[in-house]
Amino acid sequence: MGMTMTQKILAAHAGLPTVEAGQLIEAELDLALANDITAPVAVGEVEKTGGCVKCRDKIALVMDHFTPNKDIKAAEQVKRTREFAQKEGIVHFYDVGEMGIEHALLPEKGLVGAGDCVIGADSHTCTYGALGAFSTGVGSTDLAAAMLTQKCWFKVPAAIKIVLTGKFPKYVTGKDLILHIIGMIGVDGALYKSMEFTGEGVAALTMDDRFTVCNMAIEAGAKNGIFPVDETALAYMKGRFVREPKIYEADADADYESTIEIDLSALKPTVSFPHLPENTKTAWENIPIQQVVIGSCTNGRISDLRQAAEILRGRKVHKGVRCIVIPATQEVYLQAMKEGLLETFIRAGAIVSTPTCGPCLGGHMGILAAGERCVSTTNRNFVGRMGHVTSEIYLASPYTAAASAVLGRLATAEEALS
Repeated sequence: MGMTMTQKILAAHAGLPTVEAGQLIEAELDLALANDITAPVAVGEVEKTGGCVKCRDKIALVMDHFTPNKDIKAAEQVKRTREFAQKEGIVHFYDVGEMGIEHALLPEKGLVGAGDCVIGADSHTCTYGALGAFSTGVGSTDLAAAMLTQKCWFKVPAAIKIVLTGKFPKYVTGKDLILHIIGMIGVDGALYKSMEFTGEGVAALTMDDRFTVCNMAIEAGAKNGIFPVDETALAYMKGRFVREPKIYEADADADYESTIEIDLSALKPTVSFPHLPENTKTAWENIPIQQVVIGSCTNGRISDLRQAAEILRGRKVHKGVRCIVIPATQEVYLQAMKEGLLETFIRAGAIVSTPTCGPCLGGHMGILAAGERCVSTTNRNFVGRMGHVTSEIYLASPYTAAASAVLGRLATAEEALS
C-alpha cells in the first residue's frame, strides 16, 4: 500500500522507507515555534534540564498574542522569553516592531515551506500545510523537548482525501470552503487525521485561500491539513523560502479512510454560528451585531484586507457597530497603506490595529461584553472565546464581516453592495 503526502514527509524525517497510519515515529524537525503564551512554559522546562537549545536557527519565538503587552503579566511573559532568546542566541525572535501574527509571519519570512516537518506550541500551526509542509500543534512540554533535541514523536495519521473541482463564485473564499467542510463533517470529523486536498479545483485557490483552509483544519479535529505543491505554491516560495523546496506527492494507491468531493462553484457565503465552528449556515434571519473583527492568523493577509476594503470603500460602518481591522504582519500593514486600504477603513469608521492576535482569544483589542455579538474572521467561536460567556461569535469571511459592519447585522457582500 502506498503512502499519502503527509506520510511521505514523516517517513523522510524519521529516516524510514515507509510509515503507516498508527505507527509511532521520532522525526527530525525543520522548525519549532512558540509564542508569548506558550514559550514561557517551554522555557521553564528547558531551564529545568540545565540544557541548551540544539539548533538556535531552527526555533522561532513570536510575541503576538498579548503583544503589545496588555498588562504586567503579559509583559513579564514576554520579558522571560526575550531574555531566553538573547541568552540562547535564538535567530528567529520577533518582538514589537518586527513581529506579526505567527502563522502569517513565518511563511512570509520564508521560514516554512514545501516538504518541511514543523511543530508549534499553538494549535493553528497546521497553517503551513498550504505550502506542502507537515505542520501541527503540540503542547509546551513537547516544544521544550524539541528545543533540546530538534526532534518530536508522532503517531502517523490516517488521511481524508478532499477532492476540489470548479471555481469559487464571486464573494466566496477559502474561509467559506473550510467552514463548509467543518459543517459537513463536524468538529471531530477528522480527529487526528490528515486532511489532504487535491483535484483540479486546487488551482483556483490563492495561497491566502490555502493558508486559511489549512489554518482551520484543527477545527475539524485534524492533525494537519495539506495541499499539493503546484506552480502557485512554488511562486510564493521563490525568493522567500530559506531552504530548497522538497516536493512530495501521494502515491496513486495511498490509503484514505474516506473521500470527500466538493464543487467550489456550488458554495455560498458561509457563517459559523455560536458556539461551535460546525454550526454553519448559508441563510439567516435578521441578527443585529455590535462588533466586527477583520484579521487573525486565519484572515489577516493582504487579500483579506482587500476584500474587506472592497465592501467598505465609500460606505460607513453602521452606527453602534465597532469595526476592528488587524493586518497580520508589518509587511501586510505597509502594503495596505500603499494601496490606500487603511484610509478606506478609517474613512468608513473602522479602526486599524498593529499586528496582534488580540481579540481572537479574548486577549485585548476588542473584548465582548455580556450579550454582545461579533462577526469575526477568526477561527473559533466557543463560549467565552472573545469575552463574556453570554457573548456570541459568528465566524465569516472578510467579505461577509465587512458587509455586516456596514449593515449592522449579519449580512452578505451582495446585500451590502445592493
